[in-house]
Amino acid sequence: MKAVNTSQMQRLDREAIEDYGIAGLILMENAGTGVFEAIQRHYPSELKKGTLIVAGPGNNGGDGFVVARKLHQKGYPLEVWILSSREKFKGDALVNLKIIEKLDLTIRYILDEDVASATKELNRFGLIIDAIFGTGLKRPVEGRFKAIINAINEAQIATASVDIPSGLSSDTGLPLGTAVKADLTITMALPKIGHILSPGAFYTGELEIVDIGIPVKAIKDADIKGELLDKDTIKGLMKERPPWGHKGTFGHAVIVAGSRGKTGAAALAAHGALRAGSGLVTVASPKCAQDTISKIIPPEVMTLWLSDAAQTGEVSEKARDELIEFLEKKKSVVLGPGIGLSLASKELQKWLITECRLPMVIDADALTTLSEDLSILKEKKAPRVLTPHPGEMARLMGCSTSEVQENRLHMATSLSKDTDSIVVLKGARTIIAEPSGRFSVNPTGNSGMGQGGMGDALSGIIGGLLAQGYTPYDAARIGVYVHGLCADILKKVKGPFGFTATELCEILPTVWKQLVGC
Repeated sequence: MKAVNTSQMQRLDREAIEDYGIAGLILMENAGTGVFEAIQRHYPSELKKGTLIVAGPGNNGGDGFVVARKLHQKGYPLEVWILSSREKFKGDALVNLKIIEKLDLTIRYILDEDVASATKELNRFGLIIDAIFGTGLKRPVEGRFKAIINAINEAQIATASVDIPSGLSSDTGLPLGTAVKADLTITMALPKIGHILSPGAFYTGELEIVDIGIPVKAIKDADIKGELLDKDTIKGLMKERPPWGHKGTFGHAVIVAGSRGKTGAAALAAHGALRAGSGLVTVASPKCAQDTISKIIPPEVMTLWLSDAAQTGEVSEKARDELIEFLEKKKSVVLGPGIGLSLASKELQKWLITECRLPMVIDADALTTLSEDLSILKEKKAPRVLTPHPGEMARLMGCSTSEVQENRLHMATSLSKDTDSIVVLKGARTIIAEPSGRFSVNPTGNSGMGQGGMGDALSGIIGGLLAQGYTPYDAARIGVYVHGLCADILKKVKGPFGFTATELCEILPTVWKQLVGC
């Protein structure tokens, strides 16, 4: 499902009006009608208790006036509170304001001096419809607007937002000072980027899309870079496994990972690759870690011991020669989980990043090594998928973790372009970016994944898909989506937290069944 930024949506609106001759009033009527129909479906009992429509001075308020007219015609009790003076209205919003002024319904203008008394009345209503600000908001919310939004959030009344929760940036998903926390958001034509990023998704609540009449051709012709992943998208990416397929058909993934005391990371990455459907999986790790790794990996996973250094428990400089021949005819590499940061280990990682001719997932310790010199990616001989969490991303970008979290989309797309690599910026609403500027946002997953080992399993899943011949962008999109979907299933069957990365890998076949059938 495509997602647009503010300028793209404004351009589509403008093209619909100027190039296709669709009047703005028609677009507003379609928007208000769509919101009205969604409200009727979602809140039949709340509507009978009374609805409060809180409107701002722009077209978002105009959409709210159409909703008010539709509710009034159906006989529902309602009031309209307008947070601006009447002279602020113009164009299509003013036309719809003039219409509801002629109807027998209550319209109140709430200015600064009225806020204190008005907020005490919110609990009279069964439903609040937020039509204060739309997608064009850029400045921080202040004054009576901020006070009313905060009061709406405190009222604990069912709340539906028109187009976007008021106060939420449609480009970043960050609240501009404050924002409405909606239970339902009914947006026009396409999801906005602010709806699908974190934390915007959690202010948006359930998202419903309304077709307001923007021509399909205009949308197809627009250069829309963003998408929200969904099951249909992932199903469309899945390859059919030939019925005559054997272990050689589905590729050999090599997990170069692990060290003394960090064996679990390697085992989990291997487990992920195996359950992702890779035909063969080998863990290449220091000799001193092999006994432990062999005891905790699935018996189907093979091992390759690499020369190690007794002092560090990590690979030695001899490991390079041992890998050169072994990697021939393999299909993918996962590099980094628990591999360590000794000098010899870093040198091996840098060599693999630059010289290995297999598609590679770079994770964990290998990301730390990479952060010391991102320029080595310019020498890579095959595609690379970087899978940082916010802390690792901060090291890669030379900034703070908070800066990453405040600019997640920019960080992911910039790093992808600068390194000519796929970037998977993990966290709530993981972002998958590719060098062309395209990006995907993943809606699956939950806070129960906030536990060690989840990222190792993900790197293995992506590596297993690479081994089967998926493109790096597709492998990353599929891997991130199914990884989160497994966690959502575990949340339902086991509980909101306490499930493990091992359990997540174990139910991957169940998720594949949902996506490709039997």
